[in-house]
Amino acid sequence: MRPIHTAELLSVGSELTAGETGDTNAGELARALTERGVEVLRMTALPDDLAAVTDAVRAALGRADLIVSTGGLGPTPDDLTRESIAAAIGETPVVDPDLAHWLRDLFERRGLALPETNLKQAWRTPSTTPIPNDNGTAPGWWVDTPD
Repeated sequence: MRPIHTAELLSVGSELTAGETGDTNAGELARALTERGVEVLRMTALPDDLAAVTDAVRAALGRADLIVSTGGLGPTPDDLTRESIAAAIGETPVVDPDLAHWLRDLFERRGLALPETNLKQAWRTPSTTPIPNDNGTAPGWWVDTPD
């Protein structure tokens, strides 16, 4: 594992850039990282736009040891964080059978059928390790690339 000295925070959601809601995550994340000795280089709010988020991920990859992204992991067409990260690292997301099973079970326990649109939340790429989410239906991603 590489040492992590620097980080960038990307907050994804048009509701942030339109001023409809405040970014409550970035400050907490910056504080937690700083307390652990990680220098936060930038905190950026981005709209739900594939090109904008992809460009921000690519740029951050060249500057920071760690990128932490929040938002854009839902099942709707405007949730593009997975696609943006995959594009930035040159990988294609596919449905992970284990994550799909977990999602189906989660919906089943709630007495609901899994909408096909939610299968997007079971996507991952080859260099992705899912991060469990005990508070929702969208697992996170830990992406580890050689560079």
